[in-house]
Amino acid sequence: MKMAWKEMMKYKTRYLILGSIIFLISFLTLIISGLANGLSFDNASLVKNMPEGTYYMESEAEEQYNFSEISDSQRETIENSHGDAVFMSIQMGELEDEDGQKHGITYVTATDNEFFPDVEKGELILDESIQEDGIEAGDELSTNLMDDSFTVRDFAKQEKFSHSAVAFVHSDDFMNMYQSEEYQLAFTEDEEEEIDEMAAFNQSQFLNTIPSYSAEMLSLNMIIAFLFVISGMLFAIFFYMINVQKLGTYGILKAVGVKTITLLRLMWVQMILITLISLVIAISLSQLITLVLPEEMPYQLALETSAIMAAGFFIIGFIGATLSGIQISKVEPMEAINQGGA
Repeated sequence: MKMAWKEMMKYKTRYLILGSIIFLISFLTLIISGLANGLSFDNASLVKNMPEGTYYMESEAEEQYNFSEISDSQRETIENSHGDAVFMSIQMGELEDEDGQKHGITYVTATDNEFFPDVEKGELILDESIQEDGIEAGDELSTNLMDDSFTVRDFAKQEKFSHSAVAFVHSDDFMNMYQSEEYQLAFTEDEEEEIDEMAAFNQSQFLNTIPSYSAEMLSLNMIIAFLFVISGMLFAIFFYMINVQKLGTYGILKAVGVKTITLLRLMWVQMILITLISLVIAISLSQLITLVLPEEMPYQLALETSAIMAAGFFIIGFIGATLSGIQISKVEPMEAINQGGA
């Protein structure tokens, strides 16, 4: 390690350039990951706030929750198998305030459960984000889906679906608005089991049935994957160029008895030091950036996620550096010495 550090100090510029590039790529990757997690939660916090379990949907709905209808017989079957089953419905809609301003929301209703707040008929409990539009508890809100108006009773924290504020309503009001007598979904904390004409999903699978969620996550995850690949290529290219310049030195070291594995260890230590310093700075800044980001920007980056991504960068860096080090094992002492030391 001492030899590796000395060489890095001797050639500060070349290693500073590599460290700066790794810092920028890792910082960008962490920021995008934070935005991806934030968008994911903003898109479906209604589902993410629920515990792990199984969601049931009508098979004929073809993974479109808003087309699903659970019949009385199917409901009875589910209730017999899962005593804690919760039946719920989700539909997009709108609300109009007293000033005539319309607000896009997602109506949610469910049977009695511990996950959603209880709502009386004619009342609403809205996600707190809608307060930014000037809506307060006690306001009267109307909708073109029915003649009666709603009274805002209270606000819930972080309850969104498809990037819209959730409005919890009584089942009678929901069925009246959407002219339906059936719930769309069933949820249970039990493990999945086969039920005739019903499709079962775990939480991750159910989230992917939300069109906006799957499209967003696919795009952002592809960007993150490409950044990891780019970082690995940079490690390989950079150390390959350094190794080419040092072939003569490697030849001399091999001639005096230094083993190839020792030279590879030297390179690995340099890779670890560069990556460690770059990642410490990148992770620190990615956590502090929340202080300057606008409140309305969805950004969530847990330290656990940062640690996992840091491990990924170390693995990618090790692979890239090792691939470039293949040429070290091929160095012939006399041939390299004849080319001159670096």
